[in-house]
Amino acid sequence: MDVLDRIKEQVESNPIVIYMKGTPQLPQCGFSARAAEALMSLGVPFAYVNVLTDPEIFQNLPRYADWPTFPQIYIDGELIGGCDITLEMKESGDLEKMAKAAIEKQEAEKAD
Repeated sequence: MDVLDRIKEQVESNPIVIYMKGTPQLPQCGFSARAAEALMSLGVPFAYVNVLTDPEIFQNLPRYADWPTFPQIYIDGELIGGCDITLEMKESGDLEKMAKAAIEKQEAEKAD
């Protein structure tokens, strides 16, 4: 499978996914740590991809959504942004609303 198809499948099959350096439990950079912490604080499940262990994704993700840096957070198939945007959205309450709506949408689709 082409790497861009693999990224598309990950983004579309997970209501929330973060592409980060390291893992939520063991982040490898401060930006990834803060973004993952913001997601974890919501108490909703999310997927993650450690871009440091997948060189193809590390090299190609920036061209997938034309976003040059990591982390990258996707909710309901849409790029939300990186660390700063995620933290701003958490402060405003928008991150929680979007995340919960994406989880509910996935659960409704599974029920059909």
